[in-house]
Amino acid sequence: MFYRLLLALSLWLLLLPSEAGRQMPKLSDKKLCADSECSHPILIARAVQDYYPGDCRFIPIRQGQLVYVYAMLKDRGNLFWAGSVQDSYYGQQEARVGHFPSSVVEETHALMPASTEVQTTKWDFYCY
Repeated sequence: MFYRLLLALSLWLLLLPSEAGRQMPKLSDKKLCADSECSHPILIARAVQDYYPGDCRFIPIRQGQLVYVYAMLKDRGNLFWAGSVQDSYYGQQEARVGHFPSSVVEETHALMPASTEVQTTKWDFYCY
C-alpha cells in the first residue's frame, strides 16, 4: 500500500508544471536588430530611473547603469527594448538579456543600425 501511494505521489509530482521555466505572453511579433540573430548590440543607453520588473521577462535596472540594447520590439510603438545591464564593475555584470521599457533609458552611444526585422519566437518571452 505504501509503495502504491509513493508511486502515485511521484507520478503526480512529475505532471505538475515546472517552475524552472514557463511560456509568457508575447510582447510583440517582431523586433528590430543589428543582425538576424540579434547578437550584436545596437546601442548603449544609460538608465535615467530605476526599473523593477513585473515578471521574469524583464530585467531590473538601477538609475545610472549602462544597458547594452540588442533589440527593439516592434508593433507596439517601440515601448520595450531587450538588453543586458553593465554594472560599474565587470564582475557584477548581469549575463541575462531581458526586456525593459525604453522610457527608463536614454541613448548614449549608437553602435549599429537596427535595420534587420526579425520575427520573435516563444523563446524571446520564455521565463527560466
